Amino acid sequence: MKGGNKLKGEVYISGSKNSAVALIPAALLIDGECIIENVPYIKDVIVLQNILKQIGARMEFIDDNTVKIDSSGVSTFIADHSIIKEMRASYYLMGALLGRFNRAEVPFPGGCNFGSRTIDQHLKAFEALGADVQLEGGIVKMRAEKLVGAQIYLDMASVGATINVILAAVRAEGTTIIENAAKEPHVVDLANFLNAMGAEVKGAGTDMIRINGVEKLSGGKSYSTIPDQIEAGTYMIAAAATCGDVTVKNVIPKHMEALTAKLIEMKVTVDEGEDSIRVIGNPVMKKVNIKTFPYPGFPTDLHPQMSILLGMVNGTSTITEGIFEGRFQYADELKKMGASIISEGRIAFIDGPWRLSGAPVKATDLRAGVTMIIAGLIADGVTEISQIKYIDRGYENLVEKFKALGADIERVEKED
Repeated sequence: MKGGNKLKGEVYISGSKNSAVALIPAALLIDGECIIENVPYIKDVIVLQNILKQIGARMEFIDDNTVKIDSSGVSTFIADHSIIKEMRASYYLMGALLGRFNRAEVPFPGGCNFGSRTIDQHLKAFEALGADVQLEGGIVKMRAEKLVGAQIYLDMASVGATINVILAAVRAEGTTIIENAAKEPHVVDLANFLNAMGAEVKGAGTDMIRINGVEKLSGGKSYSTIPDQIEAGTYMIAAAATCGDVTVKNVIPKHMEALTAKLIEMKVTVDEGEDSIRVIGNPVMKKVNIKTFPYPGFPTDLHPQMSILLGMVNGTSTITEGIFEGRFQYADELKKMGASIISEGRIAFIDGPWRLSGAPVKATDLRAGVTMIIAGLIADGVTEISQIKYIDRGYENLVEKFKALGADIERVEKED
């Protein structure tokens, strides 16, 4: 890709990756079929399709972004290691299979590596619901005579643990209460999906969720996934970084409030519509400091992208990472392009303004990969990004969308 072009035009946001990777395993709890609309056609979804096929479910795309899932043929609670290792969110199979069979054998998940992202909270919750949990050779083996509702306090507001408890508890006996629950939009989306199929999940979006167990989920209905909050934020930041003028369509503006507030604080123009946000860049921005928090705080998944914007501002800005201590892997790649960024513990010090030059860099994880693209959009010369398999995990038609906005970018196949 070659930098220097201002992004202009409209971009349509796909369905939420983080929702889709929870809703698809949740379909295993349904007796029969369901249809999920607005599903992004990305690598993580394809991996889940392969996992479902392996355990006996049928998942087919009936158009580019609509899937039909029939779980009536699922006959095993054992997930295959060779597929699971490809993605982090495969751990939702633990809750889904446990909720369906009262048993589950699922290998530890793969995906992006951000250091010590343990699943201790998940396992503690499964035990509270009545499961015996054993770890053998990298496989989580769980078994329960029956699952019984419990009061579960999460030591941290973990999105993954919150979702896994919901999945395991919707068909458990009695009532489960999750305290200190995560509030992220995709937690709410999962609850809405399950309720549409016959579950009784109340309080999603607050720090206390109550799940009244039901005997079965009936299915036979359609549900549409929410727009992708992080994809929307990525294009908003890219528009500001290139001093462009981009209208991001098919968004829920409330989900973007933490980012919108920071962009406005930086003197970027942001105009909200009912389901769209227009971002107009400002060549003279104001420095800000950012700290990532669980929703509704500033998202950790927009931290790397924001480093580019802060690097364009005169002075020193900081980003404090409140979620994943290993999030700063992107910094060394940006330094290859001339960035002045130093990370110490959970804090990155960004000394701007940067003058970036195109260079060969790599995507160290999903969000770091798209950060390299934004850096390439403003750098002098040509930037070549490798390991784009990470980017493909979470962004649908990314090259095509950026090209439509005027970016000089293309995907090329290279021999190993």
